[in-house]
Amino acid sequence: MKIWKKNLYSVFIAEIISISGMAFIVPFLPLYVKELGVTEIGQIARWSGLLVSAPSIAMVFVSPIWGSLADRFGRKIMVERALFGSAITMFLMSMASNVTQLLLLRLLQGVFSGTIAACNALISTTCPEKKMGTSIGLLQTGVFLGNFLGPLMGGITADIFGFQNSFRITSTLLFFAGCLVFFLVRENFIYRPIKKQNIPFTLKIRLVFQNKILIIMILLLFLFQFSIRAVTPIFSLFVETIVANPNTVSSISGFLFALTGLTSALSAIIMSKFFEKNPSFTILFIGFLGAGIIFISQGFVTNVIQLGFLRLCLGIFYGAIIPIANTIISLSISSQNRGKVFGISSSFNFLGKILGPIMGSLIVTAYNIPFIFFFSGISLLCTGLVLYAVLKNIEIPFFRKDQYVDIKKTVSREAFSTYNK
Repeated sequence: MKIWKKNLYSVFIAEIISISGMAFIVPFLPLYVKELGVTEIGQIARWSGLLVSAPSIAMVFVSPIWGSLADRFGRKIMVERALFGSAITMFLMSMASNVTQLLLLRLLQGVFSGTIAACNALISTTCPEKKMGTSIGLLQTGVFLGNFLGPLMGGITADIFGFQNSFRITSTLLFFAGCLVFFLVRENFIYRPIKKQNIPFTLKIRLVFQNKILIIMILLLFLFQFSIRAVTPIFSLFVETIVANPNTVSSISGFLFALTGLTSALSAIIMSKFFEKNPSFTILFIGFLGAGIIFISQGFVTNVIQLGFLRLCLGIFYGAIIPIANTIISLSISSQNRGKVFGISSSFNFLGKILGPIMGSLIVTAYNIPFIFFFSGISLLCTGLVLYAVLKNIEIPFFRKDQYVDIKKTVSREAFSTYNK
C-alpha cells in the first residue's frame, strides 16, 4: 500500500475513535451539570453553554499557534499532541467534584486538543493533489461517523455506568487513537528552523489571506458552527420534555445525535465523489438552505419519532457543507501554508462553537427551548442566501504551483498581487 493511503486510512480510523470519544459526553453534559449540584433550568442552560464552549474558547487563541508550529515541526506531532493531550484532560474530568472544576478542565482540554484541523493539515500535505477532495471528504466522513458512534455509545454508557466512567472511557479511546497515529503514520517532513530574514508571522497571514474565496469559506464555517452549536447545550433538555421515561433521556439524546452523524457520514462519502474535481458553491447553498429548514421544523415536534426523522434528514445537508468548504480551503492555498491556514480556520470554527452555545443558553433563558431551533434555522437560511448572492457568478480560484511566491523573500506590494493572481 502506498504511504499516503496508509496515512489516510490510519488517520481516518484515529479520527473516528477520537471524535467518538469527544462526542461521548455530549448527550449527558446538561444532565451531568444537574448531578454536580445545579438544579435551576436557567442555570443549567447557562452552565451547559459555558461547558460546551469552553474548549473552543481556548482553541480560538491556540489553534493559529499550533498551525504555525505544524508548518515548522511537522503535522504528525500536532495530531499526537491533540490526541494524547485530550486523553489526559478527559481523565481528569472524571474526578471533577463541582461545575467550576469541570469548566477549568474543559478550558485546559481546548489548549491541547484540536484533532480535526491537525488531521486535515497532515493529510492535505501527504496525499496527491488530484485526490484532495476524496481524502478530505473521507476525513470528514470519519468525523461524522465519530459523531454517530460517540453519542450513541455515550448515552447508553452514561445510563448504565454513570457519567464519571464515561469520561474514563473517552480518555482510553483518545489514548488508543494517539498510539495508532504514533505507530502507523509516516510523514517525510523537513524541519524548517526560524531564520533572521524571515518575515513576520502577521505578514505571512496577510499574504495567505489575499485569497478572497478562502476568507469567505472560513466565515461560512464560522456561521455554520455558530448556528448549529446554539442548540447543543439544551438538546437533552428538549428531549426530556418529549419522552415518557426520564431515565432514558441520555440514551435517546445520544441516539438522536447518532442519527445525524450516520447520515452525515453517508452524505460526505457520496458528495466527495461529485466535488473531487469541481467543488460547488451551489451544493453549499443547498446545504445551508436544507439545514435551515430542518432546524426550524424541529421547533414544532411533539414526539421522539418526529425529531428522529428530522435529525436523520439533517445529516444529509451536514455531509455536504463541511467537506466542500475544507476542500476549497485546501486547494486554494499552497501546501507550505496549509498548517497555519487550517489553524486559523479552526480558530473561526471554535469561535462559532463558543458564541453559538452562549447565544443558545441566553435565548432559552429569555424565551423558551423550542425558540432556539427557530433562531438556528433562520441563521442558516440567511447564511445560505448571502452565499448565493455573493458567489453565484464567481469561479473557485484553485491554487497552482506556478503562482506561488516565496513569502520568505518577497515582502513588497508586488508580492501580494503576484500571490493573488
